[in-house]
Amino acid sequence: MRRALIIDDEPLARMVVKEYLQNFSEIELLQECNDGFEGLKAIQQHQPDLIFLDVQMPKINGFEMLELVDQPPAVIFTTAFDEYAIKAFEAHAVDYLLKPFSKDRFNKAIEKYLATAPEKHAPKQTEELLETAAAQSPSQHERIVVKTGTKVKIIPVADVEYLQADDDYVSVFTKEGSYLKNKTMNFFEQTLDARQFVRVHRSYIIAIQQITRIDPYEKDAHLAILKSGAKIPVSKTGYVKLKQVLGI
Repeated sequence: MRRALIIDDEPLARMVVKEYLQNFSEIELLQECNDGFEGLKAIQQHQPDLIFLDVQMPKINGFEMLELVDQPPAVIFTTAFDEYAIKAFEAHAVDYLLKPFSKDRFNKAIEKYLATAPEKHAPKQTEELLETAAAQSPSQHERIVVKTGTKVKIIPVADVEYLQADDDYVSVFTKEGSYLKNKTMNFFEQTLDARQFVRVHRSYIIAIQQITRIDPYEKDAHLAILKSGAKIPVSKTGYVKLKQVLGI
C-alpha cells in the first residue's frame, strides 16, 4: 500500500484529487493539508510515499516546503503555475498536473507513479532541481525560509544584512541573529534583487542599504562597514560591482 498526502490551499482542488484517488485502492490518502506548514508537519509525521503538491500557496510555497524536507517523497505537482517554470523540474518530479486537469490526465500521472516509483520513498530530489524551481518563484525575491530545529522561520529580505558562505550552507545574518540555509551563494546571487544586494566577495553578499562606508584594505581590497558594525571584505571585482550599484 502506497501512502499519500494532498497539500493544496484550494478546497476544490483537494476534493478533486481525493475523488480521483478513489479509483486507486493501492494508494491510501493519509491527510489533506491546506498550506506548506501543515504539509511539512504531515510529511514529518507520516513519512508518505507520495504527495500531491500545489506550487502557489500562502505562507510558504511548494518549492520552499520541499527545501525543508530532508528526504522528500515522490511528488506530483497539481498547480496552475505557468508551464514554462514547471519544465525546469519536469524530468525530476513524477509528473505535473496543470489545473484544471481531467480524470484521464490524473490517471495517467498515477499510473506513471505506480510503474516507476519504489514501494518506499522516491530518491531525494536533487539540489539542482529545487534551486532551479525555487529560483523561478517570485517569493524568493521577498523572503528566505529557514528551518531552525523543528521550527520554520520566514525572514523578509528587507531584514537581511549580509550573507556568508559557510561550507555547504549559507549563513543569513539579520539583527536577530544568523540562520543557516542549505543553498549556494550562486543561488542567492541569482535570486536576490541586484539593486539591493551585491556579491562583493566570493564568500559574501551584502545589502546595499546596510553599508555606512567603504574603507581601503590591503592591496586592491576594501572593507565594507555595515550599520551593525560588521566588516565585510570586498574583493577587487566586488568593488567594481559595488561602485556600479552605488553610482560612484
